Amino acid sequence: MAPALIDTARRWRDAGRPAVVVQVLRARGSVPREAGTRMLVAADEVLGSIGGGHLELSAIADARAWLARGGAPFEQHVALGPALGQCCGGTLDLRFAPLAEDDPAGWPLPAPRFTLQLYGAGHVGRAIVRLLAGIDCRVQWIDERESEFPAEALPLHIERVCVEPVQAEVALAPPGAFYLVLTHSHDLDLALTQAILRRGDFGWFGLIGSKTKRARFEHRLRERGFADNWIERIVCPIGLPGITGKEPEVIAVSVVAQLLQAAH
Repeated sequence: MAPALIDTARRWRDAGRPAVVVQVLRARGSVPREAGTRMLVAADEVLGSIGGGHLELSAIADARAWLARGGAPFEQHVALGPALGQCCGGTLDLRFAPLAEDDPAGWPLPAPRFTLQLYGAGHVGRAIVRLLAGIDCRVQWIDERESEFPAEALPLHIERVCVEPVQAEVALAPPGAFYLVLTHSHDLDLALTQAILRRGDFGWFGLIGSKTKRARFEHRLRERGFADNWIERIVCPIGLPGITGKEPEVIAVSVVAQLLQAAH
């Protein structure tokens, strides 16, 4: 379950918005989503997913019918093949309950796909964070310039960190963390690169820049005594091969896909 869904559920509940929580209680056989998955259904909006298709359309209709009439929470057994004509052959038990009686604070957070320190709150950094808002991960978004961060609130799993010097934050990341460096300064990028390489326990490290920037950084890092086997682990340029374009949104899609690939 995405942390963003929990965050929205908390806001809806605090505001007293009528909604139904549709939860997959149990799952057997081939099913689209696992037990514990939740979906929020209001009269005019649906957030999250329990698997799509006829299963989800039917659950949304049942949830809205419950909203209209009221009553006690209830459970529903669904055989995907016979009941709904879906190719999945498994069965699900769904629970329908009012959001007012199902506190999102008690919903379990999934294990994050990755933990990321993201350095830089410029156009590309903001575009990447918008995509990460809906993904199960943990992010420290770090920049020394408070004015570069967006004014709106961030999802619970994305922590905004305004600090100077930013490279001191490298030491605070857990072992195996991912790092993504895309600041406004090549000198700062280099300082962060050195701090990350000195740790030597990063799971993935991406550095924004061209092949020319990479060559310059490699030369400077070797002059400072860094071994080739560590330098070679730097991903620069960032983004999946074959996806071209310099628009921040295009770069963000390519980089987030690369993060998910590295985590897998």
